[in-house]
Amino acid sequence: MPRTPLTPAARELLARPNPAVMATLAADGRPVSVATWYLLEDDDRVLLNLDGTRARLEHLRRDPRVSLTVLAGDDWYTHVSVQGRVTVPVPDEGLVDIDRLSTHYTGSPYPVRDSPRFSAHLVVERWHGWGATKA
Repeated sequence: MPRTPLTPAARELLARPNPAVMATLAADGRPVSVATWYLLEDDDRVLLNLDGTRARLEHLRRDPRVSLTVLAGDDWYTHVSVQGRVTVPVPDEGLVDIDRLSTHYTGSPYPVRDSPRFSAHLVVERWHGWGATKA
């Protein structure tokens, strides 16, 4: 399993608004996975944004380890999985980050404006790819 840095093929896949699944750890140690939006930043960190009412925010506050699997939208055999730790979640003031994610995926700002949101960056420690991104 390669450590950082990401290859150009992995970076290219992660730069697109592809389907993704994020896994966190619950208090009892069981893995919990959920579909999510993500955004690859220029420094290869991955922006994640969380609804303040969801359990995964508490999972990350307790244990920052995360796995994110991104599937190529046109070829699910091709995927990249990144593992690492998230930065401390911070309030998404003005919903700036969720709007960036929503615009990346839908072309429009996020429509739900009445729920608290939190942002965290996944710092990639390891990754692996399959299909066109296999390293």
